[in-house]
Amino acid sequence: MTVTLMAMLSVVFAVLAAVSNAMGTVLQRRAALIVPQSDGFRLRLMWDLLRTPIWAFGILGVIMAAVFQGLALVTGPLAVVQPIFVLELPAALLISGLVFRKRMPARGWLSVAGIVVGLGTALAAAAPSGGQLQPPMALWVLALACCGGAIVLLAGAALKRPVGPARAAFLGTAAAIGYALTAALMKSATDTLDHRGVAAFFTAWQTYGFAAVGVCALFLLENAMQAGPLVASQPALTLGDALISLSLGVTLYAESVRTGWWLAPEILGTGLVLLGAVGLSRLDVLNKPDEIGERPQGAVAGTSPEGASSSTA
Repeated sequence: MTVTLMAMLSVVFAVLAAVSNAMGTVLQRRAALIVPQSDGFRLRLMWDLLRTPIWAFGILGVIMAAVFQGLALVTGPLAVVQPIFVLELPAALLISGLVFRKRMPARGWLSVAGIVVGLGTALAAAAPSGGQLQPPMALWVLALACCGGAIVLLAGAALKRPVGPARAAFLGTAAAIGYALTAALMKSATDTLDHRGVAAFFTAWQTYGFAAVGVCALFLLENAMQAGPLVASQPALTLGDALISLSLGVTLYAESVRTGWWLAPEILGTGLVLLGAVGLSRLDVLNKPDEIGERPQGAVAGTSPEGASSSTA
């Protein structure tokens, strides 16, 4: 298989992963509004969600996204695959508009266009390439310590704030770091599977590492979606995932990006993505409760107009 074909497949799989994850995120958000809310972390939240059918469909979307992501990572650099997940933001908001019956205004479409054009410009200019297949253990220890410490600090900061956009943004950022680290571990594990077989895959510590970190990231994401509106957690999740993954690709996997005068279009593209994300987050129609007068079917009695119960476990 030629390098060009592998690169194209990597991009296609990454886009499919972003759309699948967006669908899963929206369905999980709807499910999170049905189950009881709490001011703190609730371990029982996962049990409540398991009994919600729409959450199961959301998890199916996440599973499909993981499959596509694994295929993308085994055929392309981490610094290419994960930034494409920025497309999850407009995809999630577009799907959210359909699920929650909300119409995207014209300026929303401009923001979506800014994200798509900006991402394409930044990736084309950076042209990430090369890298090593298996990072040394010393770099793994450093990456795990930095990412783990940042997740703990962000989660602690979130717990000090009331339910709302700020809390959702902190938890969304923590989840983003978790997902970026999960992707880095998954890339190593899928390379082991590709070159050394199934037995080596199930004996590699990275396999169990990406599973454990992925579960933690999912837990943080579920709490982020219940802590505030989707437009508070989703920009932090998608932008944070892209930036952290790019950093891990360069520092952990020694992937290279173009510098020099290429920095100008890279910065321009990143700026367009940022402006698009901020523009989407400021849309009045998206900053209203996700249900806009519609309470999800199956919501428990005594829920608020936003469809989430005020009772705790």
